[in-house]
Amino acid sequence: MTTIEGEVAAGFESVREAFAENFSRRGDIGAAVCVYRDGRPVVDLWGGVADPDTDRPWAEDTLQLVYSATKGAAAAAAHLLVQRGALDLDAPVAEYWPEFAANGKAEVPVRGLLSHQAGLVTLDQPVLLTEALAWHPIADALAAQRPVWAPGTAHGYHGRTWGWLVGELIRRVSGRTPGRFFADEIAAPLGLDFFIGLPTTERDRVSRMVYRKPDVDLTALPPESIPDDLREQVAAWRDPDSLSNRAYAVTDPAEIDFNSPEVQAAELPASNGIGTARALARMYAALIGEVDGIRLFTPETLTAATTEQARGRDQVMLIPSRFSSGYMLQTENNPMTGPSAFGHTGRGGSLGFADPDHGVAFGYVVNHIIGGSGDVRAQSLVDAVSKSLA
Repeated sequence: MTTIEGEVAAGFESVREAFAENFSRRGDIGAAVCVYRDGRPVVDLWGGVADPDTDRPWAEDTLQLVYSATKGAAAAAAHLLVQRGALDLDAPVAEYWPEFAANGKAEVPVRGLLSHQAGLVTLDQPVLLTEALAWHPIADALAAQRPVWAPGTAHGYHGRTWGWLVGELIRRVSGRTPGRFFADEIAAPLGLDFFIGLPTTERDRVSRMVYRKPDVDLTALPPESIPDDLREQVAAWRDPDSLSNRAYAVTDPAEIDFNSPEVQAAELPASNGIGTARALARMYAALIGEVDGIRLFTPETLTAATTEQARGRDQVMLIPSRFSSGYMLQTENNPMTGPSAFGHTGRGGSLGFADPDHGVAFGYVVNHIIGGSGDVRAQSLVDAVSKSLA
């Protein structure tokens, strides 16, 4: 039986139970969950193994790569610049990044870039991974790229490109790399253990990810065996030229080893944030209210950051999705704790979000990366939080 460490406040015992069940029934190897309510932690739990190769236990300060949950941190950095008057959501991106105007993108507004409406989900010519990690070559390639749809006419999840696009905008406006800006303006004031670009000194605290393929490979099944509601997606997964596949093939090689020290040290604001569940929850808590005397967003900024900008069929994921300017909003496929919630999931399980109506902020980080649609670990924790709020 996995030992669960940490604390829960009275009334939130169901979250501890769900967290323990994630280990006993749902495949967790190492993980942590943290919940803030009204600016104070009410759940702070961790357990399991940080590195199955060495049996290193998960400690209170273990760091975990959270994949696309990183986008929530990068979005917070962008909106701080908006709040300070350095960035205008309605201004053309090209006002801050002139090269971006190429190939019909001169009028793409900042909010369109943040909300996955720019049509820059892929590259005609993938960039060498070493060049992508070096930043400028892929930013230049994206500035020159022609959109795959007329910007503003559709939306589709910019799973990998979003980080370089928004990150370059942050760099142009602030004069600092996105990871440096986040470290200086968000992580340092709040004391967050969260990095976009891991310092060498923190490497030994990072958990090692373990990958599990879906129990059933839908792409290997005959078409008549695939559920009707998944056939379009499966057909896209089978087609190497589909937008669903091309969106994740912007580097050469397309597959990235996120356990690699080189990848973790680079700044990938879409996908390689590394931190604790406590840091995620604390950051989101400071977006919606005061945490130890610090509030990141004014009420006006919070509204601007979380107002819906795009909804409907996602051109990449081929399912309904909703986005604000940088955040995922609640849908049937991405349930949180209420209609005002906003945040971001990460590949294989990680999740960070805030719910202003309930004064709740949530962070969950996990090293067992489970593919497919059957992973309910984060949802079980969200359901337990909702039960505690009832």
